Amino acid sequence: MLRAHLFIEGRVQGVFFRREVAERARELGVVGWVRNLPDGRVEALFEGADEKVEALIEWCHRGPSGAVVRKVFVRRESADQPDHQGFLVRY
Repeated sequence: MLRAHLFIEGRVQGVFFRREVAERARELGVVGWVRNLPDGRVEALFEGADEKVEALIEWCHRGPSGAVVRKVFVRRESADQPDHQGFLVRY
């Protein structure tokens, strides 16, 4: 099991980034959360099967159609079990 903490920079707010991350995470069975930061970035935490989390990270490098992703910072760590249940969009 993989846990990944992401910070996504670029035009990533106001383009449905959080909503689409949540939809994709739920489809993949990844748990965690996503939120906007006051400085314009998006922050997310993903937990799940390695290949599912990696697929979601890969998607974050592109984002939804209105996004312009400039940088994605990822910190990966192994996890024995998820700390979260479900996937939340934080406000």
